[in-house]
Amino acid sequence: MSQPGRRSGSRGKGHHILIKGGKIVNDDQSFYADIYVEDGLIKQIGEHLIVPGGTRTIDAHGQLVIPGGIDVHTRLQAPTMGMNSADGFFQGTRAALAGGTTMIIDHVCPDAGSSLLAAYEQWRNRADSQACCDYSLSMDIPRWHESLREELEALVKDKGVNSFLVFMAYKDKLQCTDSQMYEIFCAIRDLGAIAQVHAENGDIIEEEQKRMLELGITGPEGHVLSHPEEVEAEAVFRAITIARQANCPLYVTKIMSRGAADVLAQAKRKGAVVYGEPITASLGTDGSHYWSRNWAKAAAFVTSPPVSPDPSTAEHLSTLLSSGDLHVTGSAHCTFTTAQKAVGKDNFTLIPEGTNGVEERMAIVWEKCVVPGKMDENDFVAVTSTNAAKIFNCYPRKGRVAVGSDADLVLWNPKATKIISAKTHHSNVEYNIFEGTECHGVPTLVISQGRVVLEDGNLCVTQGSGRFIPRKTFPDFVYKRIKARNRLAEVHGVPRGMYDGPVHEVPASVRTAAPRVTPCAGKAAAPPVRNLHQSGFSLSGSQADDHIARRTAQKIMAPPGGRSNITSLS
Repeated sequence: MSQPGRRSGSRGKGHHILIKGGKIVNDDQSFYADIYVEDGLIKQIGEHLIVPGGTRTIDAHGQLVIPGGIDVHTRLQAPTMGMNSADGFFQGTRAALAGGTTMIIDHVCPDAGSSLLAAYEQWRNRADSQACCDYSLSMDIPRWHESLREELEALVKDKGVNSFLVFMAYKDKLQCTDSQMYEIFCAIRDLGAIAQVHAENGDIIEEEQKRMLELGITGPEGHVLSHPEEVEAEAVFRAITIARQANCPLYVTKIMSRGAADVLAQAKRKGAVVYGEPITASLGTDGSHYWSRNWAKAAAFVTSPPVSPDPSTAEHLSTLLSSGDLHVTGSAHCTFTTAQKAVGKDNFTLIPEGTNGVEERMAIVWEKCVVPGKMDENDFVAVTSTNAAKIFNCYPRKGRVAVGSDADLVLWNPKATKIISAKTHHSNVEYNIFEGTECHGVPTLVISQGRVVLEDGNLCVTQGSGRFIPRKTFPDFVYKRIKARNRLAEVHGVPRGMYDGPVHEVPASVRTAAPRVTPCAGKAAAPPVRNLHQSGFSLSGSQADDHIARRTAQKIMAPPGGRSNITSLS
C-alpha cells in the first residue's frame, strides 16, 4: 500500500538503545525486563541482553515502559470557513509526542460533493511533509451519493484507509439521512471497514439555534443551550439501531454526555458491536465555562457535541471507560486562535468548533482513572493505545511492547507531577481548556520510530519524519462477531394457507404497490418462497380458472388437513 514517490521503510536506522530496569506494561500483563531497540524496532526483551557496542543505555528504574499512545481522533489543519486550524500536522504531532502519543489517526475532511480520493491525496501531501510522528487517516463522508462506492473501495483496497465517518448533524452541510446511513453502513460492512458516526440530531439543533438567536443569545453559552444532551443520546441510540440492522460494527466518536454514554453502554451489554470514544475534553473538564464572562475563554470550549455543563459527567465517563463500557480515548484536537474564534463574536453558530487535547490526553486519563484507583496500569495502556490498535487493525505493530513491534515507547513516571498551562503547552493557541489541572503521572522520555524525541522536558523532533501507517480491513477484534451474526441472519417466510376471506375495495388512484427493495448484500438472502397470498380470484368478471370444467355440486364435510380458521381473529 505504499504510494509511488513517497517515503517508506523504518526511520531511526542506526539507533541502538537499551532500556534497563523498567517495568514493562502491556494491556494484559506487567513484568520487569530490559528492552533492546534497533532500527526502529524492538529486537530483544529480557534480562542480561547481549547488545552491540555503542548502544545507548537508558535507566528506567522506578518507571513504567508502555507502548506509545495512539490518539484515534485528531483534526489537524481542518478547514473551516476558509481558515485552517491553528495546529497543522507539524505543530499537532509535536504536541502529541510531548504528551506521550506516538501515532495519530487524523480525519480527512473533503468538501461536500468533492472527490474522496482527491481529499486523501491532499491530506497525505500535507502530513508527509509536516508530521513528526506516525499517522494514519480516517475519511469523513460529507455527502453520500452512489458514485462514492467506488471511491470507498479504492480507499480501502489501495490507500490503507479502513474507517469512515458519517454525520448526523450539520444540517444541509454534512448531515446524512437515516436511509443514507443504512446504505453507507452496508457498504462499509461489505468492505470490512469501521463505520464511525458523529451522533447528534441535526434537525433539532438547527431549530434550537434559531430560537437562541431570536432570544438574543449570541455568545458561546448559546452553543451548549442549542445542543441539549438529549440530542446526542437520541442520535447514539438511532445510529446503533441502524448499524444493528445493517450488521455493521459502529464506532461513536466524541462521547460527551452521560446520556449518550449510558445508551452506548447498555447496547454493548446487550451484545451490540459498538465502541465509544470519550475525548480529553469530556474526561478532563466541564461545560460550566460556556458561561464565563471572558468571551475568549468561553469560546475556547466550543465544540460539538459540547462539553457537558454537568460537573459529574467527567467522573461518570471515566467510570464507564474504566469498566470497559467505553473503549478508547481520543482528543478530537482541532484548535483555533482567539482571533479565529472571534469570527463568531456576534453569532455563536459561526464560532469555529474545536478544542485542544492531543498533548494532555494521556496525563488526563491517568489522573482521572488511575490515580483514583478506577483502573490499573494495564487498563490505562488498553484505553490509550492497545484497544485503538486492535480496533483499527495496526496491532501488534502498534499498541504493544513486544519483539517485532515498532519502537514507539514511553517511559512513564507515575510519581512525577505537572500542571497544565497554556504558557508551557506546545499548541499554537492562547488558551488551554485544562488550565491549572495538576496531573500526577507524566511521560519523562518518549521514543518514536526508535529515536528519542522527548527527554527531560526537551523535544527534539524532525518535521516530515512521520510515516503513513496503512491499515487492513476486517480486523478480527471487530469482525469476528459480525461474521458469526451474518451466518445466523437467514430469515424465512411463514407458510400459510390461501386467504379466502373478504378483501376491502381500495380505489385504484390511491393503491400503491409495495416498494421493491434490493436486499442489503451482507445479510443472508431468504430463499425464494411462493407467495401463498396470491390468488387468481377476481371480485367481478371472468375468473382465471373459467376454462376448467366444473363438476356437479359436491358437499365436502371436512377439507383435507382439517378445518381452517384463517379468516378468524381468534
